[in-house]
Amino acid sequence: MAISYKPEPDDALMSQINTTPLVDVMLVLLIIFLITIPVVNSSVVVSLPRQEVQVRETRPENVIVSVDAEGAIYWFDTRLAGADQLAQRLALVAAQKPQPEVHIRGDARADYDSIGRVVLAAQQMGIERIGFITEPPAR
Repeated sequence: MAISYKPEPDDALMSQINTTPLVDVMLVLLIIFLITIPVVNSSVVVSLPRQEVQVRETRPENVIVSVDAEGAIYWFDTRLAGADQLAQRLALVAAQKPQPEVHIRGDARADYDSIGRVVLAAQQMGIERIGFITEPPAR
C-alpha cells in the first residue's frame, strides 16, 4: 500500500523575507542615535570650568562657540581665522527669528580676554541670549 502526499497550498514554502525584525532593530538604532547626538555635538577639546550647573534643555538650533586654551575661537567644530569671521556669523544668527541661544565653551586655562571678546562680539551683534557651558563640580 503506497501513501501519497500532496502538499496543500497552505503548506508551500514562503519565499518572502520577514522584514519585521529588521525594522524593529533599525527603529531601536534610530532612537539611540537621536538620544546621543545632542550629547556629542562638539569635538573641540576644552577643559571646562567647574561650577554649579543649572540644567537647561539643549536645542539643535543653539550655537556653540568654543575658546581653547590658546585663545582660538571655534564655531561648533570649525576654527575661525579671527574675530571678523565670528562677527559675520553672529550677525547671521542675530537676524534669525526666533533668535537661537549662543553657548560659549571657554577653556578653564584660557585667557579671560579671549572669552570676553566672544561675549563682546555677541553683544555688539545684538544676541539676546548668551550662556556659558560648564561642568558640575566633583563631589
